[in-house]
Amino acid sequence: MSVISNRYEFVYLFDVVNGNPNGDPDAGNLPRLDPETNKGLVTDVCLKRKIRNYVALEKENSPGFSIYMQEKSVLNNQHKKAYEALSVEPEAKKLPKEEAKAKELTAWMCKNFFDIRAFGAVMTTEVNAGQVRGPIQLAFASSVDPIVPMEVERTMGRKHIVPYGLYRMHGFVSAKLAERTGFSEDDLELLWRALANMLEHDHSAARGEMSARKLIVFKHDNAMGSAPAHKLFDLVRIDRVDDEADSPVRCFSDYRVSIDSESVPQGVSVQEMF
Repeated sequence: MSVISNRYEFVYLFDVVNGNPNGDPDAGNLPRLDPETNKGLVTDVCLKRKIRNYVALEKENSPGFSIYMQEKSVLNNQHKKAYEALSVEPEAKKLPKEEAKAKELTAWMCKNFFDIRAFGAVMTTEVNAGQVRGPIQLAFASSVDPIVPMEVERTMGRKHIVPYGLYRMHGFVSAKLAERTGFSEDDLELLWRALANMLEHDHSAARGEMSARKLIVFKHDNAMGSAPAHKLFDLVRIDRVDDEADSPVRCFSDYRVSIDSESVPQGVSVQEMF
């Protein structure tokens, strides 16, 4: 598996119908929103969790695709696996004094855990396995239009929902940081599959109907990149099909997604993955 050699940015669109895509536990589990614009928010942590869950399903028991950040997992136990594999005795909160051995421990963690290769990790607990910055970074997703959360009474308690919301998320893939973790072309293809399919394996009564709608990928022809990310994101527009409609948006077909392909900078290509 060769390490990726191109920089990427991507725009990911997903929507929710009668569900709560990311409740805020500090606000009674209300859907997260920007108080100034009333646009809905979904955190990067929430989206990374869904990617991890998908990879765990697709790559169950496959070498090199374990998940580091798991529910109810003890991180020290994850770090011990590297020490045991390399026959190194851990010292409380310290890496081995030999620099090469310390790097080998961190490299072992990257090789065996997909989410460390992708997102990086700070592994400086009681059993210290170092830290590494990952090549994949996700921004918060924000709804295209303001959302109006509703409270629905049920037999057992209450439920907060968003009648409809289309969310847009921006993502970044650094080839230079991939060199440090070993994030490969195969890993990148797995990331695209996760974004396409992760919501299909995450349905629940609380989250309603959530669907992946579009993935638009900008690929640079080199590792450092050929244009600023914000200029590429500005090429993707989302507009109402009927600009004069007074009725609230209730489905994806009420929107028009367009890409200004003629303005894509030299050295960058654009692809609609779905």
